[in-house]
Amino acid sequence: MSHDTTATTSVILRTPHGPVRGARHATGARFLGIPYARPPVGELRFASPVPPDPWTDVLDATSYGPTAQRRPFADVTTIPEPTIPGAATLNLNVFTPDPSPTAGLPVLVWIHGGGFVAGSAASPWYDGGSFNRDGIVLVSLGYRLGVEGFLHLPDAPDNRGVRDWIAALEWVRDTIGCFGGDPAKVTIAGQSAGGGAVQTLLATPTARGLFRAAISASGAVMEPQDRHTAEAVTARFTRRTGVPATAAALQRMTDADLLVHQDALTAPAPGSRRLPTLALAPFADGELIPEAVPDALTAGDAGADVPLMAGFTAHEFNGMPQPGLTDADLHGMLADLGLDDQRTRLFLDTYADHASEPGALCGHALTDRMFRAPALAIAEARARRQRPTWLYQFLWSATAQGLAYHCADLPYAFDLLEAEGVTAALGDSPPQHLADTMHAAWVAFVRDLDPGPSWPRYSCADRATMLWNDPPRVRHDPLRAVRKIWAPPQPSR
Repeated sequence: MSHDTTATTSVILRTPHGPVRGARHATGARFLGIPYARPPVGELRFASPVPPDPWTDVLDATSYGPTAQRRPFADVTTIPEPTIPGAATLNLNVFTPDPSPTAGLPVLVWIHGGGFVAGSAASPWYDGGSFNRDGIVLVSLGYRLGVEGFLHLPDAPDNRGVRDWIAALEWVRDTIGCFGGDPAKVTIAGQSAGGGAVQTLLATPTARGLFRAAISASGAVMEPQDRHTAEAVTARFTRRTGVPATAAALQRMTDADLLVHQDALTAPAPGSRRLPTLALAPFADGELIPEAVPDALTAGDAGADVPLMAGFTAHEFNGMPQPGLTDADLHGMLADLGLDDQRTRLFLDTYADHASEPGALCGHALTDRMFRAPALAIAEARARRQRPTWLYQFLWSATAQGLAYHCADLPYAFDLLEAEGVTAALGDSPPQHLADTMHAAWVAFVRDLDPGPSWPRYSCADRATMLWNDPPRVRHDPLRAVRKIWAPPQPSR
């Protein structure tokens, strides 16, 4: 549904840090670019986030603040992701239907994706107007990316981007009441790297109590996720750039120079092992994040009391170009992803419709390994312990290829089918009734901790899974083959 977000009047609110001026729109008011921490520059560039200095003059919050992104992910992105210059990148945006301290409304905190190296909270795909219309306060936040946010440095705290998320959630806890939100009714949500952020926060003890529910859409985390791997990435940074991987050596480097060094780190090199997927990403540092996130969510008690909605699109990475890929390349890739001969045969049988298309099979393998299999493992583990979990797969596509690519579900979840770039990404006729239904499920989950009676919990008895298609429908165990292909091998007895 479209929304007129043209500012008609301004509104000024008092916050613990100082007054802010926002703009009213058709479904409420929005306050953009509010700092939740001091600008990460100089000695703060690689430090833990520091609360912002208070101000006395009214802060103009009618336009988006600076983004940590200095270029789009891989120079190509489905989502419009503006890059806004400036140093004060640790800021957030609040969209509220009722900027009154007595409103007590549920809150959705959105963490953008972008592979932990890009992405922008200023995207028009993250506008909160539709959630405001339905009584939800939406907060979207920026955080440090790439080297600044996630490279292990011996003289700086690890997981600085994660610390930014926590600082933003603490701001929400302490301040969202001024904007009409209830700090006891916070749901965290994100897509892709943002979905991985949600999973990470579930596994981070410091974040406990800052939210009551979670939505992980196409969530991805680094694997392996141990300190040894993080230290190996750091060593490679120094080896490839000739620059010591320390905060002292990097803190005054220009953004452009740091990006050059980041590219040198992540570029493939002849004769060397590829970097692990999402090398610049959260990792188990043993302190802030005690153990690997997948282990914490499948074998531990992380997020035990937090209702979780999780899912993925049907063809996340099938749109990635794979020119010249051969059958031998495909089989080598499947072996690298951990499939033995028996599981490789099951994989090829499952995707037999693409038997003559190595590129399509590669896309399915990446989609399975990075998104479907991890989400299924989490859902299975939570179901065994009877933890409230809802699983979905997004299938609908109006594009010529008929594929539901990475990010295709977001305009439906946000009910923003008329936003900039949606037609180019989703085709000329995305069904509004699908957006109505999917968005309503997200609203119900944020408000009631349950997406509604038509979508049962995921359980070991029937593995109910919502298939977002036209029309939406629930199926029992529709991903059984995927579970079998990618399930961890059982030890021999």
